[in-house]
Amino acid sequence: MIQHREVDVIILSYALTEELQVVTANCVVSLMASEDPLEIKFNVLVIESNKNLNYKYPSTQTIYPCFPFGFHSYMNLGIGLTSAPYVCLCNNDLFFHQNWATEIFKAMDQTPDLLSVSPVCSLYHPQNGFPLNSGIRIGYNVGNEVAGWCLFVKREIFGLIGELDENFIFNASDLDYSTTLEVLNIKHALVTSAVVDHLRSKTLDTQNEERQGELVLGKEYYDRKWGYRILAWKDFKV
Repeated sequence: MIQHREVDVIILSYALTEELQVVTANCVVSLMASEDPLEIKFNVLVIESNKNLNYKYPSTQTIYPCFPFGFHSYMNLGIGLTSAPYVCLCNNDLFFHQNWATEIFKAMDQTPDLLSVSPVCSLYHPQNGFPLNSGIRIGYNVGNEVAGWCLFVKREIFGLIGELDENFIFNASDLDYSTTLEVLNIKHALVTSAVVDHLRSKTLDTQNEERQGELVLGKEYYDRKWGYRILAWKDFKV
């Protein structure tokens, strides 16, 4: 039996409407109900972008940063404010199934050099060739093994990769993360017995077209950052 594991769960929220506030609150409720707190303790930090909300989500520490949103910059803030040996980086539009973290710990205990994992989404992965309960799937493909909406890591990984690149505001953040792991040969896996459903871009859908465009920029920067490095890395591997 797993005993006394502690996980810092960092959830990014932008509760621009009451409906989106409920999305974040429901995410936290499902998280806190998903595991026995005597075995796995979740320290939940919600980083809320709506500065006018003035609300503390139950069972969380809720903070309102004084600087503009960036997916990686807000995650770095959360990582710096927490200290547990495990960290889970999350969107707010998630539903946590029972024993998801227990299953992740089983996978990490089985594969000690596994520093980074994603849980499986029962709404998405089975339709894309990743059935539930089909084992530990090592890989770096974004949207498949790397589910950017929920990344569960050993904190020690940040000693290897450094801070997340804050040039990524939203789009391609997960692509940059996965490429960093692959180039550094840091193992990542999809744990298909750990189920966390992604309810899909609830916050992004509420933004106006200009703001959506700002949030999804990032691929061009990714290409500039990694283009020649990837070619050199592939040549080196050969």
